[in-house]
Amino acid sequence: MQTELAKRLGIEFPIFAFTHCRDVVAAVSKAGGFGVLGAVGFSPEQLEIELAWIDEHVGDRPYGVDIVIPGKYEGMGELDPEKLEADLRGMIPQGHRDFVEQILEDHGVPKLPDEEAPRELLGWTAATATPQVECALRHPKVRLIANALGTPPSDIIDEIHREGLLVAALCGAAKQARSHVEAGVDIVIAQGTEGGVHTGDVASTVLWPEVIDAVSPTPVLAAGGIGNGRQMAAALAMGAQGVWTGSLWLTVEEADIPPAQMATYLAATTRDTVRSRAWTGKPCRMLRNDWTDAWERPDTPSPLGMPLQFMVTAQAVSRGHRYPEQAKTVNFNPAGQVIGQATKVRPVRDVIFSMVEECIEATERLSKLMAG
Repeated sequence: MQTELAKRLGIEFPIFAFTHCRDVVAAVSKAGGFGVLGAVGFSPEQLEIELAWIDEHVGDRPYGVDIVIPGKYEGMGELDPEKLEADLRGMIPQGHRDFVEQILEDHGVPKLPDEEAPRELLGWTAATATPQVECALRHPKVRLIANALGTPPSDIIDEIHREGLLVAALCGAAKQARSHVEAGVDIVIAQGTEGGVHTGDVASTVLWPEVIDAVSPTPVLAAGGIGNGRQMAAALAMGAQGVWTGSLWLTVEEADIPPAQMATYLAATTRDTVRSRAWTGKPCRMLRNDWTDAWERPDTPSPLGMPLQFMVTAQAVSRGHRYPEQAKTVNFNPAGQVIGQATKVRPVRDVIFSMVEECIEATERLSKLMAG
């Protein structure tokens, strides 16, 4: 099951696993896939610690890093992180902060100790993501850097290429995919609306072949709605060079998910997700709960743009991590529609091998049909 891209990266299976958990990254790569660490929530110093740990535990296997530099965001053009954060703070209405505090208070979510107050501006901008890229480039086992929102800036692409790494970028439309390739992106990740976190509104089975045709021969990874081997086989049959997965790694043994939040994921069905701007400021698929419902009411503030909205909600995210039981109905639970397939906790290795076996079975079944 080696596509040309899998051969180029030196991996056994064209299964790319996006996750914010270093243990999952290492386990996926060791099992023959390609783990990708989401860096947006880490400072450069924290990211260095995470990548050093992965280097020690991944053996001789490669892995990747995912950053977030949107094509458009508030404060775009300012490259001094501290000045940018100060400027952005001045753009946030106090009413939005008060509304967040009211939701958390109404649901009994305790406040954080003063020493645990989170930094509000994370890696949602060029100013804050560029140091993350520089950190990733210091680790030779990192073979790919992906941008989750928009075409990466040209200087970022050039810097990554100078170090011999591949650049990937996600898209939700063929037009975006063509822009990626014109800018020098090596791999396009076509994510349908079924996927978790930031997505467009086009279904995967419509989007994948459209993007593949639009950018051929540039390799395309299929994303959005892939949680088993049959879905993987469908993506490969359409011409994808591999699959970019995310939601199915939320419920593996290696995932650093608090028990209360894990229970929420395991109980979720395919109809329990919603695309909402309530956490990040851009349409993001997550589990619907009291938090998302509150931001949809006509009598409440409208979400701000990125990165302002996450600066407003960073406190809520941190309090949800610190007090997951109390925050169960207002926590940030990013997930795609395939979360409904994640009904039990399994080791990463089992997930990888079951996907491969099911993909082979689906391919053989189709071959038999074609043979008459």
